[in-house]
Amino acid sequence: MPVQRVLTGITTSGSPHLGNYAGAIRPAVAASRQPGVESFYFLADYHALIHTADPASVQRSTLEIAAAWLAAGLDTERVCFYRQSDIPEVLELAWLLACVAGKGLLNRAHAYKAAVDRNTAAGTDPDAGVSMGLFMYPVLMAADILLFKANSVPVGRDQLQHIEMARDMATRFNRLYGEHLVLPEAAIDESVATLPGLDGRKMSKSYGNSIPLFAPAAEMKKRIFSIVTDSRVPGQAKDSEGSALFALYRAFATPEETAAMRAAFAAGIAWGKAKQVVFERIEAALAPMRSRYESLMADPAQIEQRLLEGAAKARAIAAPFLGELRRAVGLRSVGT
Repeated sequence: MPVQRVLTGITTSGSPHLGNYAGAIRPAVAASRQPGVESFYFLADYHALIHTADPASVQRSTLEIAAAWLAAGLDTERVCFYRQSDIPEVLELAWLLACVAGKGLLNRAHAYKAAVDRNTAAGTDPDAGVSMGLFMYPVLMAADILLFKANSVPVGRDQLQHIEMARDMATRFNRLYGEHLVLPEAAIDESVATLPGLDGRKMSKSYGNSIPLFAPAAEMKKRIFSIVTDSRVPGQAKDSEGSALFALYRAFATPEETAAMRAAFAAGIAWGKAKQVVFERIEAALAPMRSRYESLMADPAQIEQRLLEGAAKARAIAAPFLGELRRAVGLRSVGT
């Protein structure tokens, strides 16, 4: 049976929160342990430059996110874990793809269209504030994927368009230069948890409603106790479905614990008691990881070494393949 290659990128913007862990880190670490799978995980620091011009923020986020994945159990002996900017072949492939990607295709990218729509509604130039980085984002993402011949790319539904665009670019390249690029498939796991934040909306740094993944226990408790609940009193039945507090608990609890909490909601558990139970369950899951995270953060040179080792593994694959693609498009020695 051929080996399946799975690739996941993590944008280095901000600190990881509980939603990142439940929705991306935990399922990806579990998937990396499956037999017959070659996993590639990269820190998308080039992508981060689209959103921020703060160098210290990009560096700090790269460190924190790398430490979070390692603390969560990612085994760098089994997977290829690297920093995007350590792989120069990514940018070279992005240029080759840019030369076959139609501008009309990129015009339809959701992020670009949203920016144009906002500007149009505001009565300004449609492209005001739009960088070429934002416009070319789908090309760079396609290069990330196609460089490693990824068969499967786990994404949320909001990223599905980018996988389709990568397939479009690969098809166009192959038609012009021969069958070199593998067409990736999007892997959308509907069972992956999407956690609500403190205000009930999807947990997101942009909403300011997130709970940092490795916040100290006291801060974690404070955040959980600030989750918005309704005015139902102790003894009055409470709805588990639609409850941000219950959803947060379910993401960390066993099926049996979840069933018991659902019964407690129906029996009218006090909100304060429910929040205490949620805090204790999450703290039990995260405390060992927090200890590993703090140890890693205290030794950033260890993280850097892991990333450089991952880059060496990645480039051992990327460099020969990029050489093949260079020859395919005519970037060859004139002496041969």
